[in-house]
Amino acid sequence: MSKEITARSQDYAQWYNDLILKGGLADYSAVRGCMVIKPYGFALWENMRDVLDRMFKETGHQNAYFPLFIPKSFLSREADHVEGFAKECAVVTHYRLKNDPGGGGVIVDPEAKLDEELIVRPTSETIIWNTYKDWIQSYRDLPLLVNQWANVVRWEMRTRLFLRTAEFLWQEGHTAHATAEEAVAETKQMLDVYADFVENYMAVPVIKGVKSPSERFAGAVDTYCIEALMQDGKALQAGTSHFLGQNFAKAFDVKFSNKENKLDYVWATSWGVSTRLVGALVMAHSDDEGLILPPKIAPIQVVFVPIYKGDDQKAAIDDKVHEIMAELKKAGIRVKYDDGDNARPGWKFAEYELKGVPLRVAIGARDIQNNVAEVARRDTRSKESLPLDNLAGQLVELLDNIQQSMFNKAKVFRDEHITKADTFEEFEKLLEEKTGFVSAHWDGTTETEEKIKELTKATIRCIPLNNPQEEGKCILTGKPSKERVLFAKAY
Repeated sequence: MSKEITARSQDYAQWYNDLILKGGLADYSAVRGCMVIKPYGFALWENMRDVLDRMFKETGHQNAYFPLFIPKSFLSREADHVEGFAKECAVVTHYRLKNDPGGGGVIVDPEAKLDEELIVRPTSETIIWNTYKDWIQSYRDLPLLVNQWANVVRWEMRTRLFLRTAEFLWQEGHTAHATAEEAVAETKQMLDVYADFVENYMAVPVIKGVKSPSERFAGAVDTYCIEALMQDGKALQAGTSHFLGQNFAKAFDVKFSNKENKLDYVWATSWGVSTRLVGALVMAHSDDEGLILPPKIAPIQVVFVPIYKGDDQKAAIDDKVHEIMAELKKAGIRVKYDDGDNARPGWKFAEYELKGVPLRVAIGARDIQNNVAEVARRDTRSKESLPLDNLAGQLVELLDNIQQSMFNKAKVFRDEHITKADTFEEFEKLLEEKTGFVSAHWDGTTETEEKIKELTKATIRCIPLNNPQEEGKCILTGKPSKERVLFAKAY
């Protein structure tokens, strides 16, 4: 495969695809709309998953696993929920194949029809709440704080690697509480966990907010979200946390005996992020030379490349590199020594630049004599000679610096692309010419929201938390409005 990457300014969509494929994150599969996550891409996801898993457990959650298949009747119990997912469901109707008598391979056995069709889970609220009915009887069983790492299927017609695929990996938290206040507090807490992760590990700034009614999760009372901005000025929803009220508890008859010994329905939340975050990471930071990965979750944080002639030079370099690597590993740094002779150093440099490795260290025989090494930063593409004495400590400091610098750069870009519009003409012009988030007044009706979307392809990304109250007029209808909301074109 050619390593040449389409310029971001020339064709953003192709640039993104090139980075995913040529950077070794994923590949297309034989199944339409599905992807193969390659080892390098999966290592990136594993690092993200491990951090999130720790954060969930630190907030009192436990992992469990629920069935992939959901009886069709379960989806019928919560009307908004089934309506929201009906068009995306994959349905299992038979349980057996048999040889085709006509010699055409295998066919579905018509005698093996299921009594009730099974849905391949698009999300697990229904199967989980049916289970919770048996787990919850008393206030002593609450709160129930469960998370699941799983795959889900949503039959998307237009797919894009990581951003929108028919099958994807995610986590979904499902919690039950004795009061509405506790459930809302849980919903907001998990939103904060997501924001903390995306900003401090992915180095992507986010805006925390609430979705408009038409953008809410199907079956939720309120959907809280974090919204990020990509380098093409489009928004990407990076995580959601839903307050489900008592909707699913009532649909599945999940009641508990409270402290006054009275029966009541429990209050619920659900929250999730997916492998879509890998796509967000790529689009928020990378450049025309390849991926740029934040050190905290990069599969390889530091790579060493030796430059030598002959075994004697190689042996001296090996000794020094192994010594430095031992110190780095002791500090918890993920490090690689690429001393294979199957490619020249220049090719290796380009390869690790493409893969977004934060720091590349080149050491030659002359460098050892001079007690220095050449260190290249992926984020700025700058190089400097650093002394070999305490090189490990210097590299650790550089990784911290890169992490912060990447966040700062993305935040400057995001902040420069939040612009106010007071007329519809201004609104359209900003969306087309500047892109990014447009802060504008909206009359609060779904009809106006849908009309704006129809005219501009922009949606309300969120109503920011702690949004300043400000008297104004809706940009489309001129009706009174008490606050601005953030619109953007989005993935």
